[in-house]
Amino acid sequence: MSKRAVILSAVPVAAALGHYVQPGDFIVACDAGYRNAARLGLQPDLIVGDFDSAPRPKTAQETIVLPHVKDDTDTQYAARWLLEQGYDEITLLGALGGARLEHTLANLATGLYLAKNGVSVLLADERSELRFLTPGRALVLAHHDWKFLSLFPMEGTLTGVCLRGVYYPLEDAVLTAEYPLGVSNEFTADTAFLQCSSGCGVVVLTRDDA
Repeated sequence: MSKRAVILSAVPVAAALGHYVQPGDFIVACDAGYRNAARLGLQPDLIVGDFDSAPRPKTAQETIVLPHVKDDTDTQYAARWLLEQGYDEITLLGALGGARLEHTLANLATGLYLAKNGVSVLLADERSELRFLTPGRALVLAHHDWKFLSLFPMEGTLTGVCLRGVYYPLEDAVLTAEYPLGVSNEFTADTAFLQCSSGCGVVVLTRDDA
């Protein structure tokens, strides 16, 4: 049985993202992410951070105070902690967008770290969902109301790429970081199937906002 957790990072989220949280999920708020817990009507099970972007909350929940000088970001620390506790399905909210692009890139690296350690990872905001494609773990993604599906290499060259159920299918293809061949594909079936034989990629689902 999967152990599910939700990491709340600091980018403000809309209340509508609460549907990503399921009963029984373990909730970790990272630094200012505890403000997102309030927006979503959630009570964190754990708060971690160095509290450089928000004052340390006065709370009865377990809190891990991190040093200001450290290698891990607050979100990376939370991800590592959850991995050590055996969580194998983790959703990150408040991890995309915001004023500082480097934080989004850092959170993508954290998601990749979890995916490479066997975790089923989802990053979401109001307009998109991101998942990770790793060798030996195919993805089957439901169409729902998503318009576009994009695939980008995140680590090395993606080889043996198969992409089905989309307008531009691929079979045993190679994707490289310097050429965005996988951008802005579209669903043509109820589900899309993705797999690769080497490398790691990020899959981005977006709606048609036109």
